[in-house]
Amino acid sequence: MTMKLVVRRSTEIADGIRELALARPDDGPLPAHPPGSHVVVECGSRRNAYSLTNCGIEPCAYTVAVLHRPGGNGGSEQMHRFQVGDRVVVSTPRSAFPPVSTARRQLLVAGGIGITPMLGHARHAVRWGSDVRLVYVHRPGASAYAGELAELLGERMQRATGAAEFGGLLHEALTTQPIGTHLYVCGPQPLMDRVLNEATAAGWPPQRLHLERFTPTELDPGQPFTARLARSGRRVPVPAGTSLLEALEQAGVAVPNMCRQGVCGECRVSVRAGRPLHRDEFLSEDERADGDSVMCCVSRSETETLEVDL
Repeated sequence: MTMKLVVRRSTEIADGIRELALARPDDGPLPAHPPGSHVVVECGSRRNAYSLTNCGIEPCAYTVAVLHRPGGNGGSEQMHRFQVGDRVVVSTPRSAFPPVSTARRQLLVAGGIGITPMLGHARHAVRWGSDVRLVYVHRPGASAYAGELAELLGERMQRATGAAEFGGLLHEALTTQPIGTHLYVCGPQPLMDRVLNEATAAGWPPQRLHLERFTPTELDPGQPFTARLARSGRRVPVPAGTSLLEALEQAGVAVPNMCRQGVCGECRVSVRAGRPLHRDEFLSEDERADGDSVMCCVSRSETETLEVDL
């Protein structure tokens, strides 16, 4: 489901980072959402997912912060060009990175623009009196929301502007948390890999590790397979380097989709037989283990044939 919203504010909040506030034309309330949610925004010919930083309780505007990426996929270029008063097509919020309500403590680790979902987490934790800690690494001059987070969290936030300083803070954070703490990480892929690898080495169980990517993972072409359409019996070849979604579209089979990055969940289809090769950022580990659905924009098949409910 999409909405046509209006840009109410567009402000550069740090070097190369622009915050946009998107509201209904009548400024009425928008659908509520948990912290860690994102929306998919139509940016010209692209559809990009952006984390929401606003309070998710009866919001009158959705706020996102976008890092300018020259020479990227074009989404950030368009987001930085939007002016106050422009109309924007936006999806309803999707939640793929919510806080775990039973966690003893929330440990947030953010790198650069990866601070955006953490702001929602921090606001939520403070509002409800939850125990939260934040480690935030950023380049000098690009510390989005540092002032507000310092007021919210005080000594519970630690900041670094270099790899060595961050490494020390990370090691201390990973080795001093009470049992029952959940870890949330968002930032550039190398940073997230480092955090997750060090957490695993420190003995953190996988079910207490949560991540949010703000850029799609670089995916390998994968092995060819065949999609069997259960309702019609058709067989659709999916070559290496071609997504299941693209193969279906080329065969004239329409599948709802938005971000085409494995983030929004719009292209989820049920699996009748075969074993999906999950490469999305939407399904939980339990849902992946069930093997009964697949995000066809990025995921593939581990078996020669994958039967889907189409």
